[in-house]
Amino acid sequence: MAFDGVTIANIVSELNRELIGGRLYKIAQPEEDELLLTIRQSNGQKRLLISAEASLPLLYLTETNKPSPMTAPNFCMLLRKHLQNGRITEISQPGLERIVRIGIEHLDEMGDLRSKTLIVEIMGKHSNIIFCNEDGIIIDSIKRVSAAVSSIREVLPGKPYFVALTQNKLDALSTDYDEFHTALASKPQPVYKALYGSFTGISPVLAQELCYESGLDGDRPTAALAENDYRNLYQAFTQMTTAIREEHFTPNIAYTKDNPVEFCALPLTMYGYGKNTDSTAADSTITYDSMSSLVEHYYARKNTLTRIRQKSFDLRRIVQTALERNVKKYDLQQRQIKDTEKRDLYRIYGELLNTYGYNAQPGAKSLDALNYYTGETITIPLDSTMTATENAKKYFEKYGKLKRTYEALSELTKEVKDEIEHLESIQTALDIALHEEDLAQIKEELVENGYIRKKSNSKKQKITSKPFHYISSDGFHIYVGKNNYQNDELTFKFATGNDWWFHAKQMPGSHVIVKLGNAQELPDRAFEEAARLAAYYSKGRDQEKVEIDYVQKKHVKKPNGGKPGFVVYYTNYSMAIDSDISGIQIADA
Repeated sequence: MAFDGVTIANIVSELNRELIGGRLYKIAQPEEDELLLTIRQSNGQKRLLISAEASLPLLYLTETNKPSPMTAPNFCMLLRKHLQNGRITEISQPGLERIVRIGIEHLDEMGDLRSKTLIVEIMGKHSNIIFCNEDGIIIDSIKRVSAAVSSIREVLPGKPYFVALTQNKLDALSTDYDEFHTALASKPQPVYKALYGSFTGISPVLAQELCYESGLDGDRPTAALAENDYRNLYQAFTQMTTAIREEHFTPNIAYTKDNPVEFCALPLTMYGYGKNTDSTAADSTITYDSMSSLVEHYYARKNTLTRIRQKSFDLRRIVQTALERNVKKYDLQQRQIKDTEKRDLYRIYGELLNTYGYNAQPGAKSLDALNYYTGETITIPLDSTMTATENAKKYFEKYGKLKRTYEALSELTKEVKDEIEHLESIQTALDIALHEEDLAQIKEELVENGYIRKKSNSKKQKITSKPFHYISSDGFHIYVGKNNYQNDELTFKFATGNDWWFHAKQMPGSHVIVKLGNAQELPDRAFEEAARLAAYYSKGRDQEKVEIDYVQKKHVKKPNGGKPGFVVYYTNYSMAIDSDISGIQIADA
């Protein structure tokens, strides 16, 4: 699942077909490390998304627009100043490096034609978008890198741009057989590792594919290869480089059952390429018309989740800190409750001493007495300096103190346990959130419960987040709350008495409502689909099976003083089910 040099070569090929000659109509910076360029062409507008996000750097054409901040960041303003209405003249990739150069011509303030270059580096945490003049001098970058951060290369205004050569890899597009053979033979390791470790732009999955095509086991050590093995491997390698040079790309995603496992710009025959185009079949592949559409499809959800996790970091930290504090408090209280377990024994000691104390000898350290509750003889420890009556009084005092402690702690532990469950439900809501507006209600809940201090002059944010809305295979409308406020709203204001209510058993999760409408009852398939949604939108979504409680809404009650999202019910059905919701139609976000 690597955004390797071959993938970038495929994208550069697409960009050359779609963008050359186009003019930069809009330049936006939706995120701190992301650009969205709108290019006007004779056949319409194209959008190019460029992300230098450390964990998920991307570059692809998209039809989706993204909202931009009210005030454009400085880097965006700089690009607008220089490149607005500029014409794209060249898009290239040096070798199979994970670098894309976009050449742009524009008119300066004097009306003279100038050339600038936008350089996109897709290199994991070192990814960047760098803006250079015609002499290769950096004007600015979306991420500035000083000498204090990198001893290899500074990325700062006024510094010359160059590609940092941190790996001694060969250019796959210009390698002959002798270089190929020598490079692999010099690495005493599995063949596939030697391949991606020797040549620029080749990912582990593509290296495994080359081994598969040449009939070799990728884990076989290079020292065990015969001359004929090298020849077969080089033939597959040459076919790959020829396809890249001639731009014969076949973007495809390999699936195991319905789970995408890898993607590549060239056919992944080791996953059954061409055998099946059904994404739900085992070991199958789906081919796309363009690498951009593949990347957008493959990474869309992952990119959304990455962004929303960044934006929810502060909320997660607040919830995690409060949760850890309450868990420590709960554990301490449980230990204190355990210390009160002898309270009833002290009461019995006191009663037995009042009954049989006349048998105690002066100065005795214990008394054997018949426990009339069990019929057994027990030994009662005594303070030899006290009378039996005084010892009885001491035991009653101990009993009274421990009883009061137990009663107080029982109430406190219930409150702390409820608080822990509430915080865990907020954690689950943060995991479910997909958009920034989904976080607004969660933040409001944290403010209402005192976890975040409310600012005196802050205006209440308008809530635009709505529950998930699905349609079952039988046409029933299913609604899923994204947070505790939405759960309460769905269950007690939106649902009617005979609608069905679903929730993961004894764990944080969403309330799921199935609207019965005019139907008399739900078909079994609708019950199963709603249960899968309840499993997926719960803390147990990664478990093989999740137990789901379901009951008609009229049996669900809200206890007085209950936390948001907390309900009780006493009559219910249950089923254990997986959390696979891939076949359930979503009606809207």
